[in-house]
Amino acid sequence: MMIRVLVADDQELVRTGLSMILGAQTDIEVVGQAADGTEAVALARSLRPDVCLFDIRMPGLDGIEATRMLAGPGVPDPIAVVLITTFDLDEYIFAGLRAGARGFLLKDAGSELLAQAIRAAASGDALIAPNVTVRLLEAFAGSAAAAPSPPPVESLTEREEQVLAKVSAGLSNGEIARELFITLSTVKTHVASLMTKLGVRNRVEIAIWAHQTGRMSPRATGGENRNR
Repeated sequence: MMIRVLVADDQELVRTGLSMILGAQTDIEVVGQAADGTEAVALARSLRPDVCLFDIRMPGLDGIEATRMLAGPGVPDPIAVVLITTFDLDEYIFAGLRAGARGFLLKDAGSELLAQAIRAAASGDALIAPNVTVRLLEAFAGSAAAAPSPPPVESLTEREEQVLAKVSAGLSNGEIARELFITLSTVKTHVASLMTKLGVRNRVEIAIWAHQTGRMSPRATGGENRNR
């Protein structure tokens, strides 16, 4: 099944380049392009793409606010958004993921990682550029300004705790299945249960919850950024 993507970037050359890279994938189709956040939100609402790829810094309505309008808390029928930027500033990452983004990439990430992020977002997963993953989780866990995460609405099972640890370490569903010797469908069931119990909407927020509540130390990743 084709993944329909909307690309938004205020630089025409970058916008065209991203569209060409994605369009070269056999399972991805670029259905629209926008030069700013306002146009991007309007196109997203009319075209209903599977994934939006937004630059963070755009004139007028920026990528973070556009993300909040399409995927933020309380948005009915949200659209998956992946943010891309030249700047790996912590405040951008924090604000973008809080706004509801399912991924965060730098523009030098490369075509393979870009395609992986789109596929992950389309499947309900999330991917963060490997070179910012550890920094991001450390920032969330150590930020005094971050609001404390609420306890789960229902106690986690032993297996859910194991899956939680693997998710927060950046493992994919396939990797978790192999390491815990369970099926892929079982992993997906546990991840869905975690989202419900923790009141979060994606894997990034699961990892953030784990780190903010002390379930998993950021150093537990050992510097290995294994997002795929």
